[in-house]
Amino acid sequence: MHLKNLQLNQFKNYKQAKLEFSTEINCFVGINGSGKTNLLDAIHYLCLTKSAVNAQDSQNILHEQDFFTVFGDFDMDAKTLEIRCVVESGKKKQLIQNGKPIEKMSEHVGLLPVVMIAPDDTLLIKDGSEERRRFFDNMLCQLDKTYLESLVRYQHFLKQRNALLKQFADTNRVNKPLLEPYDREIIQLSMQIAKARERFLEEYKPLLLDHYADISGRQENISIQYDSDCLESDFERAFLQNQQKDLILKRTTMGIHKDDFVFEIDNYPIKKFGSQGQQKSFVIALKLAQFEIFFAHKETKPILLLDDIFDKLDDHRIEKLMKLVANHKFGQLFITDARPERSKSILREIDSNAKFFMVDSGAVGIWDQ
Repeated sequence: MHLKNLQLNQFKNYKQAKLEFSTEINCFVGINGSGKTNLLDAIHYLCLTKSAVNAQDSQNILHEQDFFTVFGDFDMDAKTLEIRCVVESGKKKQLIQNGKPIEKMSEHVGLLPVVMIAPDDTLLIKDGSEERRRFFDNMLCQLDKTYLESLVRYQHFLKQRNALLKQFADTNRVNKPLLEPYDREIIQLSMQIAKARERFLEEYKPLLLDHYADISGRQENISIQYDSDCLESDFERAFLQNQQKDLILKRTTMGIHKDDFVFEIDNYPIKKFGSQGQQKSFVIALKLAQFEIFFAHKETKPILLLDDIFDKLDDHRIEKLMKLVANHKFGQLFITDARPERSKSILREIDSNAKFFMVDSGAVGIWDQ
């Protein structure tokens, strides 16, 4: 699988752009703020129907315009798959495959696997549990349609239950029987989703440990644990007993939305005790394990998006990544860099057919110097 071309219309800082890609390495160069990351984000839209940077679709429209279109042709087993994503202010987002509108965005998720390594990935370690849940949920949603459907149902019932709890508080009138159908769904879905996360981690964890050991030179040991009350045998009883607390706080305080994935280094939280280099190594290992598990399940190499890695990683980690590239571990790569000569010297040694694009304030063209 690879992306053959990309066409943008009024997307972020691009009024119009059209690019033809190499099947291997593609590098976007230009000063910071010129729009390099926006090109990676457009590819992310085609693969996952959403931005990797800005969750509000309308905020990705070019200023003073009222819509954007992202269009691309993918080569899938010698067949072309045309994808068009259209966002118009005040209207429902549209996704079109080979000229046919897709009713649910979830039908498209997982078809075109993609992995992105970006400067703010360390938030997976530094931020709260929501960031880590989102990372693992995004993986599972790309791999398992049933999981995606269950997660969407869970989020719906959680939102409805929380609204009901708030209504009870606002009116000072509690009608507990109204909570019963929401309780039943949330309990059942929590146990189902938690078991799926636990099974997934059993497969994912060995890949993570292997990649970290390779990147770090086996200097320390890491671990990852899934922390969830939903796996406990008495979860249903505990959830129902927690109802009075929920009524007081006006929100649901138990369920899979409270779970966490605990990252440790030598049996201590890496968030507190890991060095900057150790945290970066951990994040890269997380993403490489993601790539490998996608490859194993989809039997096709995901598109890999590398944003500003030459500035954010030290020479040792860059060398490790580039060795994997040189050994054809990956499929199609898209890389951004603010220093053209540096990226050209690194990438041309690996692939003489690497393609370079110069980006300048929303304008992009071939760079071949």
